[in-house]
Amino acid sequence: MKEFDYNTQVKRLILPEYGRHVQQMVDHCVSLPTKEERTVCAYSIVNLMGSMFPHLRDVNDFKHKLWDHLAIMSEFKLDIDYPYEITRKDDLYAKPAQIPYPSVRIRYRHYGRFIESMIKKAVDYPEGEEKTFLIALLANQMKKNFLIWNKDSVDDQKIFDDLKEYSHGAISLDQRFVKLIGNREGVNPGAGNANFRRRRNIPGGRI
Repeated sequence: MKEFDYNTQVKRLILPEYGRHVQQMVDHCVSLPTKEERTVCAYSIVNLMGSMFPHLRDVNDFKHKLWDHLAIMSEFKLDIDYPYEITRKDDLYAKPAQIPYPSVRIRYRHYGRFIESMIKKAVDYPEGEEKTFLIALLANQMKKNFLIWNKDSVDDQKIFDDLKEYSHGAISLDQRFVKLIGNREGVNPGAGNANFRRRRNIPGGRI
């Protein structure tokens, strides 16, 4: 590289973390005429590469990774007997398998799949105070999720109706006796737990 050359005027670095001088050494190594010369040169380069990252010496397969990097920097043109099995070019550039997008239908997207799953769990939960508290948390979270989707407001009865629909009638809350957290209040399960235990038997109390 000439003294006043810019990086945009020279060959792109394959692994920039090693710098241009190491890349030039790799290019030189590839051009050597005999395998013996290339092998000696390759070991010298790998030792230099390792000295650049001494804090990684204790990492598993550190040496193996260096030889992989050498092969990559040579664009897999370096003809030597590698001390490790080197990553193949086809494997390096192979596209990962496409992850299928979940096709499970969500009844109401503004509540999300997690709420649906938790309602199913609540239906089968053993009767008792914990189940009642779980239902209270779910109803409040449903209201919170709804308000994220609809910035105005939502009537508690709408939440109760959706909860009853989700649970196929197994969970039925009465607006006369149950009031959810206000439209703009946050949901604090820790505080809610204490409030719930204190108010659960009081008609018109909040949950």
